[in-house]
Amino acid sequence: MPSHSFKAMILAAGRGERMRPLTDTLPKPLLRAGKQMLIEYHLQNLAQAGFKDIVINHAYLGHMIEAALGDGQRYGINISYSKETTVLETAGGIANALPLLTRCSAKQPFLVVNADIFCQINFSTLLPALQRLQINSDGELAHLVLVDNPPHHPDGDFFLEQGHLTASGHHKLTFSGIGVYHPDFFNQVAPGTASKLSLLLGQAIPLNKVGGEYYQGIWMDIGTPERLQWLTAQFV
Repeated sequence: MPSHSFKAMILAAGRGERMRPLTDTLPKPLLRAGKQMLIEYHLQNLAQAGFKDIVINHAYLGHMIEAALGDGQRYGINISYSKETTVLETAGGIANALPLLTRCSAKQPFLVVNADIFCQINFSTLLPALQRLQINSDGELAHLVLVDNPPHHPDGDFFLEQGHLTASGHHKLTFSGIGVYHPDFFNQVAPGTASKLSLLLGQAIPLNKVGGEYYQGIWMDIGTPERLQWLTAQFV
C-alpha cells in the first residue's frame, strides 16, 4: 500500500508484572510468539498499511528494545523512541511523545497501539478515521477500536452506539488497545506527568467527542504467560 503522512505509536513502556518471570530479564514487547517478537507483528502490519514513521515509548529495559529494533530500516520504516524515566501511564506516555508525533504538523492525528496485544487488523482501515479527525469538523478527538469481551474481561469497557462511545447502551465492548487520537485530546496533560487514558476518555465521551468501531477479527491481550504460550502454539 502507498505510504501516507500519518504517524503511529506503539506503547511499550509497561513493566509486564503479570508476565513474570518472563519479563524479569526481557521487556514484554520482545517476548516471542512463534518466530517473531510481539512488537514485530505490529511493525510489519503498520508498514504494510503505509505507516512509515513509528514512535515507540519505553521505560523498563528500554535499551533492549532499541537494540533489538534499531532505527526500523529492516522493517521498511523509521523508528523514533520516546524514553520515560518515571511511570507516566498511557495518556502521560502519549503526551510525552507528542513532540515526535507532531513534528510535521501540530494538528495531525495519529494511531496508537498497545505493544502487548496480538491483532490481525488491517491498520489501513483506520485511515478514514485519521482523515476525519484531521478535518475535525465535528469536534471528535479520539476514535477507538472495540472488540468482543474476552473471558478475563467479561464486563467490557465502553458502549458503542451509532459510531460513538456513549455513557449508556445495550452491550459493553472491550477496548482493543488500538485508537486514533487528535493531539488536542491531550491538551490537559502536562509533559512529563502521569495521566490515565481512562480519565481523558471519561471526560470526552459525555461530550460526544469519542468515536469508535467494532472489530471482529483475531485479537488477543497477551497479559499472562499462559496466553503467550497459547498464542505461540497457534504458530506451530
